[in-house]
Order: sequence, then structure tokens, then C-alpha cells
Amino acid sequence: MLSLKRLLDRSLTAQAVLVFLLGLGITALFRRDEHPAAWVLHSTLYTGIAIAVLAVQRRRAARAVGTDAGGLADLNRKIRHHEVPQEPEEQAAVRRLVTEQLGQMERARKWLPYWLGAMGILTIGLVVLGAVSGSLVLPLVFAAGMVALCFWVLWMRRRSLERLHWMRQALQQK
Repeated sequence: MLSLKRLLDRSLTAQAVLVFLLGLGITALFRRDEHPAAWVLHSTLYTGIAIAVLAVQRRRAARAVGTDAGGLADLNRKIRHHEVPQEPEEQAAVRRLVTEQLGQMERARKWLPYWLGAMGILTIGLVVLGAVSGSLVLPLVFAAGMVALCFWVLWMRRRSLERLHWMRQALQQK
């Protein structure tokens, strides 16, 4: 499992394969009446969009830190595992990465309530539509999934902030 996680951290191709397979499964689940070729086409489109966004984000982050994508994955792994680098140039790169990620999270913080509100309105609207139509099972499952997703996003955000603040503090002490 550790090697799979490391492969997914480092390889854009592995991420593309995973997104394609997930997209194919979800498309096949929700569009059963379509031809399987349409499933593949939709999954390819979703994969292309997701990987393009991911590649732009990675390139921007790598440029800001001054490393390549592989080096960026290693620096992120060190932050996740609370490994403070010993070499001065690596410390400087981690410092730049922490500053960049904290800046991104600070800019995204102002949009978080709007996103959570939109998810809440969408969930409430779907439950109301389900109640009006008389079928509450799927809307309630969706609502539970949406609540779980929102709490997961908030938990991951808090966890990332704690790790980044810890690393910033550890680097200031060196």
C-alpha cells in the first residue's frame, strides 16, 4: 500500500489511470442505458480535465518552490511525516512550499463558507425534491454523503493546516 501511495504521489500517469477507472465506474453506474463506448468517452473527458488542472497546479507549485514535480512530492511527504530536512537548501525549499501552501489555504478560506453553503442548499433542495416526489431514499443517501464529504473536507483542511504550522515552527527553530 505504501508503494502505491508513493506511486500516486509522484506519477501523473498513475493518477490519470486512477481517475480514468473511477470515472469509468461512476459513469457506468449512473448512465447504464448508454453504450460502453460513451462511458469510455466520458471518462476520458473527465480524466483529461482533472489531469490538466492537476498538472497546472503542480507546475505552479514546483515553480514557486524551485523544484521539479518529483521533488515537490518528496517535500510534501516530509511535511506529512514531520521530517525536518537537514540540508539548508532543502530547508529553504520546504520553507517556500509551506509559505505557498499556507497562502493558498488562506486565500481559499474566504470561499469555504460559500462552498459549504452551496453544498447545503444543494442537499436541502434534493431532499425537498425527494419529499415532493415521494422517493426519499436516494436524496437521504446523497444528503448523508454530502454531509460526510463536507466534514471530511473540513477535517483534511484542519489537518493540513496543523502539519504546515508544525513544519513552519520546526523550521524557525533551526
